[in-house]
Amino acid sequence: MCWPPSSALDDLRGFREREAALMVRSLVDAAATGGVVAVGKAANVCTTNALSRAAVGLRVFAAAGAELGAKEFKEIVLEVMEVGGVLNVGDFVPALRWLDPQGVVARLKKLHRRFDAMMNGIIAERRAGGSTAGEEKEGKDLLGLLLAMVQEDKSLTGGEEDRITDTDVKALILNLFVAGTETTSTIVEWAVAELIRHPDMLKRAQEEMDAVVGRDRLVSESDLPRLTFLNAVIKETFRLHPSTPLSLPRMASEECEVAGYRIPKGTELLVNVWGIARDPALWPDPLEFRPARFLPGGTHADVDVKGGDFGLIPFGAGRRICAGLSWGLRVVTVTAATLVHSFDWELPAGQTPDKLNMEEAFSLLLQRAVPLMAHPVPRLLPSAYEIA
Repeated sequence: MCWPPSSALDDLRGFREREAALMVRSLVDAAATGGVVAVGKAANVCTTNALSRAAVGLRVFAAAGAELGAKEFKEIVLEVMEVGGVLNVGDFVPALRWLDPQGVVARLKKLHRRFDAMMNGIIAERRAGGSTAGEEKEGKDLLGLLLAMVQEDKSLTGGEEDRITDTDVKALILNLFVAGTETTSTIVEWAVAELIRHPDMLKRAQEEMDAVVGRDRLVSESDLPRLTFLNAVIKETFRLHPSTPLSLPRMASEECEVAGYRIPKGTELLVNVWGIARDPALWPDPLEFRPARFLPGGTHADVDVKGGDFGLIPFGAGRRICAGLSWGLRVVTVTAATLVHSFDWELPAGQTPDKLNMEEAFSLLLQRAVPLMAHPVPRLLPSAYEIA
């Protein structure tokens, strides 16, 4: 299942834009004190809250007591994010899998039981209230949409195997939080870091947004198709800094041969997404950050990140492509655009853009070895930062 369905993606736009606006407001407050902020952390709060509100109507990072069940929800989601980022030895050395040497499988099983119990409670509460919609002023949440589909399927005749169940709903939402929290904010942090490191590109992106959006309001998702250079920046960031350097494991359903290598049936395979995107046979100057390659007339103008070109597959490809591709790409783009359009970025004293640390910390996620710390300087009209 692809999430959200294309028909629902725009319906969830309000959640994304609202959290982006709240992020901007918090950064404006931080700017007033003259301190630096952790850009990745700010992006993570924004993208995680957008996902959690769109999924089940709760904010992970909310004021204490602000929402019923938010505390337990936050604890579970944060642990999902933590365990999901652990490099499990058993996945790479099958002979050790039964030992669970790091205790990862045991933690996941315990976490799954907690998540399942919590979701059962949320689902029961929705149904007891006589509503599955989960409607807020920003739109219907995913849980409401899925529960409506479950109800609709129960009223239809046909094979049970084709029907959506509560188990399917819970599994989809859990998968979204495992795969869609740290990954999106990591890409946003890399994108902002690359633009700070290349002031001329930062200026070009801001000038494009000033021309399309202006300085009297924040970026809207409706603006994104016209931000040609900003979209090229996002593509180049996915290429040079894919949040998941290795694909999720896949199993060969039958014996086959790939590039002269025999792959026995049952072999677990991982695609080196990071290596492919740095192959000089596919990408001229592969270690250089060059968004222009994706602009009209560029060497890769027709390439996108949606799995159609195997040289750039940050979301995978084929039938097993990431279910949250549409959501993830939209969240990354609008969050990065908001940060770039709303602020100028100054590095702490003693640091210069050309010397910005760009080392990578390799694990299941390709995060920065050193978090990006910068001082946000508001660049829009004061009225643009007011939240209705």
